[in-house]
Amino acid sequence: MSTTDEIVEKILTSYDTITVVGASANPAKPANEVPTHMQHHGWRIIPINPTATEIVGEPAYPSLADVPEQIGLVDVFRPGPECAEVARQAVAAGATALWLQLGITSPEAREIAESAGLLYVEDRCLVIEQRRTGLSAPRA
Repeated sequence: MSTTDEIVEKILTSYDTITVVGASANPAKPANEVPTHMQHHGWRIIPINPTATEIVGEPAYPSLADVPEQIGLVDVFRPGPECAEVARQAVAAGATALWLQLGITSPEAREIAESAGLLYVEDRCLVIEQRRTGLSAPRA
C-alpha cells in the first residue's frame, strides 16, 4: 500500500468490526458520534472505555486485552502522547490495523504499528472517509 487513501479503502472494505479505544457514552462527543455513524452503516462496534459498561448499545471493555475475541481494526480517540501505548496494546492483542482519528498523530505509534505489519492511518476521521468513499461495512 503506497498512499493513505489506498490504506483507508482497504481498511473500510476489509473490516466489519471496529474496536474503538476511548469510546464515549456522551452522544455530544465525536468518540460517540463516529462509532454511532459507523454502526448505522453496518460496522459492529466494540467500545473500549474503563469507566463504562455499555456504549452505543454494545458492551464496553476496560482495555483491548479484555476483549474476548480477535481484534482487527482499532480506532483511537486518545491524545497523541497516549497512542504509542495503545499501539503496543493493539499489537499485543493481535490487531491488524490501527487508525488514529482526525487531529491525532503519533510518530511512535506509527513506528510500532508499521514495524508489526499493521495497516496504519492517522489524522483522518472514519466518518469523513466513509462518506468520501461511499462504502458500507463489508459482509462477513
